[in-house]
Amino acid sequence: MDSYLLIPIAPLSRTKSRLKDCFSKEKLKDLTLAMFLDLTSTLTKVKCFKQKIVYCNTSEILDLAESKGFIAIKEELTTPPKSFDEIISDLNNIAIQEFNAKSTIFTFLDIILISVKNFYDISSLLAKNQLVICPAIHSAGISILGRRPADVIPSFFSDPDKPSLVAQLSQARERKITKIAIYDSFRAGFDIDIKQDLVLAYEYLNIFNLTHTNTFQFLDAFGLSIQKANMTNNREFKISEKIELE
Repeated sequence: MDSYLLIPIAPLSRTKSRLKDCFSKEKLKDLTLAMFLDLTSTLTKVKCFKQKIVYCNTSEILDLAESKGFIAIKEELTTPPKSFDEIISDLNNIAIQEFNAKSTIFTFLDIILISVKNFYDISSLLAKNQLVICPAIHSAGISILGRRPADVIPSFFSDPDKPSLVAQLSQARERKITKIAIYDSFRAGFDIDIKQDLVLAYEYLNIFNLTHTNTFQFLDAFGLSIQKANMTNNREFKISEKIELE
């Protein structure tokens, strides 16, 4: 068991910036903490990784991580801010250089439906492949990225022209990486980026009997519901709010 699970988290001061039109900074912080507590609750049941490392600049997140038995490493912020790929590279290099990680799996805070089984599935796939990717549900993005060896290929979340999934697979082919597994999972691929995702998250948490989670309790306060914009279109929605989002 030489695989490390790596969890980069943006500082609470600029977390989930795409939702700033929905919530105040304080509410965004509360949402982030709710998602983090839910993720750590799931991961305490996952035993297939040698270590779980949380990488963040915010002491509140790092203290919570340590209290759950994770390794907490403080990210040093720079001016201008580093790209997401640079942050991923920094954390990956820490895992390799300081912990001798042979393989690494990146997961992210807002994958709120992910299950214990998902993590075991991904770990098993990585033991047989060089690259494991779980595509994001709502975009040509990536929700989980696993690499063996850990430095087999850089990440391509910050490609200026291509979505991360397309860029990552294109580069893998160029580098002659042949052992690639695509992990097809709705629960591991659903993330929260925009307002519509919040309403879908609320509905899916209900469907998967995850109403006990901190994230569901946070969203439940806003009385969200979703309806089709018209009878013939399943791709356009209108969002109803019993309580207006801040």
